[in-house]
Amino acid sequence: MMTTPQFGDELAPAHPSEETLALLRLRRSTAADLLTEPGPDPAVLKSILEIAARAPDHRRVAPYRFIVFQGAARRNAGEILADAYAAQEPAAVAARLEKERTRFERAPVVIGVVSCVDREHRTPEWEQVMTVGAVCQNMLIAASAHGFAAQWLTEWYAYDQTVCSAFGLTQEERVAGYIYIGTARENPKERQRVELMQIVSEYK
Repeated sequence: MMTTPQFGDELAPAHPSEETLALLRLRRSTAADLLTEPGPDPAVLKSILEIAARAPDHRRVAPYRFIVFQGAARRNAGEILADAYAAQEPAAVAARLEKERTRFERAPVVIGVVSCVDREHRTPEWEQVMTVGAVCQNMLIAASAHGFAAQWLTEWYAYDQTVCSAFGLTQEERVAGYIYIGTARENPKERQRVELMQIVSEYK
């Protein structure tokens, strides 16, 4: 596995790669419901997180952090989801509560990407938010390059204060997304894409 560069190392300004271009053109999320074992081992997971953290970050604010859910911790987290959902929906049937209880078990590894914007920092808040989005995208690409399928989701529990507090978020932090990573049970199909000319204009 490639060594992580150290501070001050001289790096190439560009990395021509047909493989990278193909990955970016063909990258497609795989629904969490279609993921299964195996997931990334500890070394690969560390690599995925390191690559995710190499997102553009004006003035090195690092306005994000990661929460890793794997193994039995996924069921423990699911109990929190089920309890929170039951509190919101007292009439919820057992099958629905079990669905919430097993949400994090849809994939071998789930990464919670937490946005922890520093509103006192001179880097504008919007730039920090965009950095967190870039981190999530980097994670999807890194997972794919390591041979794993992934999906970036929020769903209701990303916005539920009870769940967020139970997962250790402060009042100032937000969930940018949960990245589900595993092996696809079937190939995803291409989705409809925006026509390029609908979103491109040339300033004159």
